[in-house]
Amino acid sequence: MKIYLTRHGQTELNKKELMQGRTDEPLNETGINQAKMARKNVENVHFDAVYSSPLIRAKKTASIIGDIPMDDIIVDHRIIEADFGDYELRPYNRLGIKLTSYWMFPEFFKAPSSVETVEEMIERSHAFLKELEDKDYENVLVVCHGGIIRPMCGYLMDKKRGFIWRPRPTNCEIRVFESIMGKHRFVKSYSLEK
Repeated sequence: MKIYLTRHGQTELNKKELMQGRTDEPLNETGINQAKMARKNVENVHFDAVYSSPLIRAKKTASIIGDIPMDDIIVDHRIIEADFGDYELRPYNRLGIKLTSYWMFPEFFKAPSSVETVEEMIERSHAFLKELEDKDYENVLVVCHGGIIRPMCGYLMDKKRGFIWRPRPTNCEIRVFESIMGKHRFVKSYSLEK
């Protein structure tokens, strides 16, 4: 099975550099165009299934890249973005030392009390991927978010810590992984950024 793990396109909150976790913000015009450009990278791939976070920015991206109606997308709440609690909608440059330290180096710093922990993200995203691997798919598109993709990449690259924090996923970046009988390998990445 090949898993096409993808971050959603740009939103106005991304553009304004505000923390955007569970706020249900739609794609802006740039985000829609990013999804259309990303589609070109996989237009010859037939997706047996298209999964998405329940948030509209991910669902719209999935619909465009997967070339399917939004009603045909399989929505899974386990791949929703991290819960940023009290930090939701704050400007990046005003997050404070606690969240900034944690979000840059989660292996060394604890999450602030209102913020979802990496361990919680690992638990839900890895459960999703284990269930996905039991399906009989050849190619599957999974569209979610920049935070939750990091533990998903950790699982798909068999990392002991359970996550890979860097490099940061860019809007509409598609990371392709192969999963065969519980073994994983990174295949390639399609990024719109040079």
